[in-house]
Amino acid sequence: MPTSKDVARLAGVSQSTVSYVMSGRRPISEKTRKRVEDAMAQLAFQPNAGARALASRRSQVIGLAIPFVPDLHRGSMMGFISVIAASARQSDYDILLVTDDEGPQGLERVVGQQLVDGLIIMQVEGDDARVPVIRNLPVPSVLIGIPEKHEGLKCIDADFELAGQMCVEELAKLGHETVTLVNWQDAVVRRRVNYVKRFHHGVDKAGAATGAKIIHVPGRATIAGMEKAVANALEQTKGVPAFIAPEAANQDLLVEALNNLGLVLGKDVSVVVNCSDSLAERQRIPLTTIDFEPDQVSRRVVQMIVHDLTEPTSRSHEALELIRPVFKHRKSTIRPRPQR
Repeated sequence: MPTSKDVARLAGVSQSTVSYVMSGRRPISEKTRKRVEDAMAQLAFQPNAGARALASRRSQVIGLAIPFVPDLHRGSMMGFISVIAASARQSDYDILLVTDDEGPQGLERVVGQQLVDGLIIMQVEGDDARVPVIRNLPVPSVLIGIPEKHEGLKCIDADFELAGQMCVEELAKLGHETVTLVNWQDAVVRRRVNYVKRFHHGVDKAGAATGAKIIHVPGRATIAGMEKAVANALEQTKGVPAFIAPEAANQDLLVEALNNLGLVLGKDVSVVVNCSDSLAERQRIPLTTIDFEPDQVSRRVVQMIVHDLTEPTSRSHEALELIRPVFKHRKSTIRPRPQR
């Protein structure tokens, strides 16, 4: 296995120069840097992570703090994790998962032991106990989600309020007079993540603006529970019914409940769900979707934390960035027949 000595010999420089090229701790001419990098490529040299960390005082690792909550839709979480990890790797960073087994003290531990250079915080609650801790940590952090008190923090999220508005406005354009919102599962609602509140606000705001009646029903974890919730909503519905299911965990239950009640998507009822394009288009009746753009959120959060790590002098200490959702019409939404 080639060493830094081998690289130095091939590049015609000192071993310390190779170290400076890898760590960036001293300015090196572009010509010398290229010779060293060419030698590293020719030898297929991989720097020792521990040695590089000692030399640069950086671990080249970003901590990803994510609570694994029972009943949380794991597929969507893994989507975030995979894109974040791939994006970080493109910037020469690795990802260390930090679960909530230790509580906020786990963040203090990984930073105190210099295991990570910065933090990405996921599944942020309104009064998240991690927020006071990260405010006092000596490393940069970016939150996916928006706590109630976000002053002085860097946050990014999908624009859930706009997503709620878009769903109701698009359904109202089709002529629907009543729109039913199927809420997130209870496990999510109990955690008081405020994207739920923001989506609700957007739905209610658009309902008031368009004149559409908004019915709220709780998310249900069983088909029997979902059928009951849907039946109750149908009793209050005027005209052709329309349903919005923004949580992926409710999608299959809602579609099955409507089928069991004799309603055909795209013919008797309109349905808007949150799922990937590939999943929506694989359904027997392709589903109209509201896409919260999780991949874009994931890529952007990595860009933000990497910028703060590599350009500390230009780092802002507060930012709030909202990613615009995308509404895509497919065959599960219809134009209601005129009422006679």
